[in-house]
Amino acid sequence: MLRHLALRGVGPAKEMEIEFANRLNIITGDNGLGKSFLLDIAWWALTRTWAGRPALPTTSRQPRVSPKISFLFDGKSTFVAEHCLFDRPTQSWKRPMGRPSNPGLVLYAQVDGGFSVWDPARNYWKQTKGEFDPGRPKSYVFKPNEVWDGLALDGEKKVCNGLIADWASWQREGKETYQQLCRVLAVLSPSPDDVIKPGELTRISIDDARDYPTLAMPYGQDIPVVHASAGVRRIIALAYLLVWSWQEHVIASKLLGNLPAHQIIFLIDEIESHLHPKWQRQIFNAVLAVMDALIGKNKVKNVQVISATHSPLVLTSLEPIFDVKKDALFDIDIEQGSKGNREVIIRHKPWERLGTADRWLISDVFNLKTARSLEAEQVIDDLTEAMTTERMTRKQAKELDARLAKVLSDTDPLWARWHYVAEKKGWLLSDSSAQEG
Repeated sequence: MLRHLALRGVGPAKEMEIEFANRLNIITGDNGLGKSFLLDIAWWALTRTWAGRPALPTTSRQPRVSPKISFLFDGKSTFVAEHCLFDRPTQSWKRPMGRPSNPGLVLYAQVDGGFSVWDPARNYWKQTKGEFDPGRPKSYVFKPNEVWDGLALDGEKKVCNGLIADWASWQREGKETYQQLCRVLAVLSPSPDDVIKPGELTRISIDDARDYPTLAMPYGQDIPVVHASAGVRRIIALAYLLVWSWQEHVIASKLLGNLPAHQIIFLIDEIESHLHPKWQRQIFNAVLAVMDALIGKNKVKNVQVISATHSPLVLTSLEPIFDVKKDALFDIDIEQGSKGNREVIIRHKPWERLGTADRWLISDVFNLKTARSLEAEQVIDDLTEAMTTERMTRKQAKELDARLAKVLSDTDPLWARWHYVAEKKGWLLSDSSAQEG
């Protein structure tokens, strides 16, 4: 498990430190404050590979500050701690030489549909004649299109056939891998009444000889997976890569005469992206459950999930399953520094059940004044001010009443409160012939 991560002189904050929980770690915060950045750093710390562009110190930092990335994770047999300094002449992060530590199976689902895999059976250095050979690929980093069409190393050797070819092959064979894919799709589905089910294989073009997987839609049609909605494509790609990664790891481990990895670390960036609210409301419960459907009887000691989210529905959905002994919530925010400047800070938030997405929106996790529209928020601010003043005329009260009518529902409880105060102060009268003040 990734236990600790500390940054200095790199990223949006001068310093950032986080102690991860054993099972589920949720990171919230406004855009641009470093949620995805933290996931990228975590991936690099565990795998020595960047899933995208390398993280570099910002040029505005003071030269005397030595940028550093420190981390602690569970290796195969002991804790692994590293403190990596940035070497400006080579523009790279210095790490210890020699064979890297083994963090287990590491998966990273990026928000753009890309996916990265570090497999200790296929990406770990091998030992030959007493020497370590770093010839194996450092990790498998899929661009979004490579998830679907396959990944080739150096443009030659194909290490993954891609979702379209593998799914079709698995379905034709009808063996355990296909059954596992069906189980994972079912677990990740929006609801028990709306299960993602494969349809019949089909051709989609006379210029494409491939058989394409389809999805059996609830309205009676089979839709090719490439024509599914953005949300469905994200989830079926996730399901495929989870199955592919685990199956390839089990096969490689067996060939090497080893047991499968004892731990899995799963990094996810905004899994709710493109998903309908009803799907957002249960997706994380499904992510935790899908690991059981995936690994089956294999003895994986620990599964750790680290994810960034913008969704209050995700947090609401976690309330029944969140365990403060093994889960954690972190929030990245901008606060006033000791010298009057604004600084990016990450805090471990005490977990509390708020009950509804509305209450999460107005909590200090999302920092909204209300869960309403901006227009409604402004009118309510004016209403609050009006209800504490004695200087409103009847004309002004009627104008405010008309503005409220445009932003409040007919059954909103604010109506009763507003009319009670307005009539008590004489701003609104039931007698239409009353003169305005």
